[in-house]
Amino acid sequence: MKIHFPGQLWSTVSPEDAGFRTEKLHKAQWWLENQDTNYRLVIVRKGSVVAEWNRGISREQQLELASATKSVYSCALALAIEEGNIASADSQVDEYYPEMMDVPAHAGPKPGRYVFGKDRAITFRQLISNTSGYMKPDEMPGQVFHYQTYGMNILSHAIARSYGLWDVNNPEGSPGLSPLLDRWLRDPLNASWGYYTYNFALQPNARLGVFGYFDGIQATALDMARLGWLWRHYGRWGEQQLVPEAWLREATSAVEVPQYVVDARFHDAYGLGFWSNDHGAIWPDLPRDAFAASGAGCQHIWVCPSLDLVVVQSPGIYANQSELGETLLRFVVEALQE
Repeated sequence: MKIHFPGQLWSTVSPEDAGFRTEKLHKAQWWLENQDTNYRLVIVRKGSVVAEWNRGISREQQLELASATKSVYSCALALAIEEGNIASADSQVDEYYPEMMDVPAHAGPKPGRYVFGKDRAITFRQLISNTSGYMKPDEMPGQVFHYQTYGMNILSHAIARSYGLWDVNNPEGSPGLSPLLDRWLRDPLNASWGYYTYNFALQPNARLGVFGYFDGIQATALDMARLGWLWRHYGRWGEQQLVPEAWLREATSAVEVPQYVVDARFHDAYGLGFWSNDHGAIWPDLPRDAFAASGAGCQHIWVCPSLDLVVVQSPGIYANQSELGETLLRFVVEALQE
């Protein structure tokens, strides 16, 4: 079966021609249909849509990707480095975004959360890997994995500021990352996603212009699949290398950190903006080269290069990512196996 990269529209292929055993794939569909919730699911193999199952959500509706956007931030960081706006992933962030240090005790998100002197040493690599400890008094940079939003906001603002696209004094009038993402990803992928900003409800003095305004993407499941297909090829789209291959290979491998503040099942399971299965921590019975972008609301882009496979849920049906490996993803993978 020839590998495709979609133009304006995806090509479709029958499960049989894509290498699936139809009766096995029906098990995944049957499982979905017997769950008491709405869902959208897209399965792509070798660049063609094999299955698209929707209930209660139209295929045209754009949903907020929430933290799945962090995987896009990873690509943005790689491209800002490639273009020379940021010297290195190991550069200190405050050299590019000094305002990140201007969050005194009365201006943080909650009591005990504000900027400490140790935060000056935070690097871009630590932000994208959720190991920065930003505004967390007991977490030294690079020492603790602790999933957070504010550190990722600092990352997106620092990248945007390096292009003159972020002003802490005018956050709602700042373009943010969207013009860059359009140029780097959305337009070359023939995608049509939109953007949104989000803030948690915080105390009135919180310096939201510094650490707030999550720079999010809202997309259809089919546009999410375009991102997944780009990542399956480690940044290549047709004849173009849109994101550096070396970066994505590193980004989709788990970062080793001394301490984890996270569900024990996910120890050694996060890279540079991507969830990684290279240690078998998330999906022990699925291929070790699998990785994912994942966000609240069951937004999930699962990629398995060795199987030429992308599975998108928007929204999906799962309590946690491990459950996916025991149900839906396992059914899809088993449908491919002889």
